[in-house]
Amino acid sequence: MFERKSLKWPILLAILMIVVLVGLTIGWVLINVFGALQAPNESGLNIYWVLLSVGSIMFAFVLAGVVLYLVWIIQNINLNRRQSNFIDSVTHELKTPIASLKLYLQTLDRRPVDGEQRQQFYRTMLEDVDRLDGLINQLLDVARLQQKESDNRTTEWIAIHDVIQEIAAKLQSQYHLPDEAIRRNVTPCDVLAHRVDIEVLVRNLLDNAVKYSIEPTEIDIEVKLEDGKIHLAVSDNGPGIPRHLRRKVFSRFYRAGDELERKKPGTGLGLFLVRSIVQRLRGTVRIADLMKKNGSKFLIVIPNGRASQSTERNHSAKLSE
Repeated sequence: MFERKSLKWPILLAILMIVVLVGLTIGWVLINVFGALQAPNESGLNIYWVLLSVGSIMFAFVLAGVVLYLVWIIQNINLNRRQSNFIDSVTHELKTPIASLKLYLQTLDRRPVDGEQRQQFYRTMLEDVDRLDGLINQLLDVARLQQKESDNRTTEWIAIHDVIQEIAAKLQSQYHLPDEAIRRNVTPCDVLAHRVDIEVLVRNLLDNAVKYSIEPTEIDIEVKLEDGKIHLAVSDNGPGIPRHLRRKVFSRFYRAGDELERKKPGTGLGLFLVRSIVQRLRGTVRIADLMKKNGSKFLIVIPNGRASQSTERNHSAKLSE
């Protein structure tokens, strides 16, 4: 594992190499041009022009190689930096609930605890176990998305409104949120996909919104169907995402700031999973500004949608009664 190195020296070295190559190229061109102009005969003139052409092409290839090397170095240093942050975050996400579980179990083992306090201990330990389970599931989701054979699974029509209702209820219980914290304006509709993909997509979108909201939490979910496409929007009342980071936040392991100083839990994989699943569904995802307040708004468009068949069947059954 690489250390968190600065990009300053690789960039300066690459710029120096580029300047040297440009200087050598200009010198080569000038020498051959002067030689061609002063050539005593036509054959000499042709040799200089040939050397000028071949040398310029070679210098161009070398310059392109240096530029590509610079881009590759920057990408790898950034990736290694994100991987280091990922290891820090996973270590923290594992250590915190384990330490909590150990403390409560030692307390229960070493001294008597009354019934009400015992139940509180059990609830807290269950929350810690759920936190560990969520982390492991997220890592497994990433591993599954990297496997090409997972696309061979049979797709089915998923009622996305039911998935949203189920996951929103779980998050409200997990984060102890009131019912009005997550507002839903959802048109009943179905999407042709793998159910686990839709669940991972919705869970990570809502979990990200809850984590970065400020008190009191205000999250809005909107779903509508237009021209066979499902439009999903999730907005929060957090600090928002700066424009220059709106593409980076979808990168694997990316989290802004120093992991050791960050207060929000996470691994930098949530939005990476969102983007990966949307791409698999041949959809689009982007981040928009909220017009009247702070916060972020994620806009997702997914093809292969339709009006909910279960809703239509229920409506028909009511009419026939």
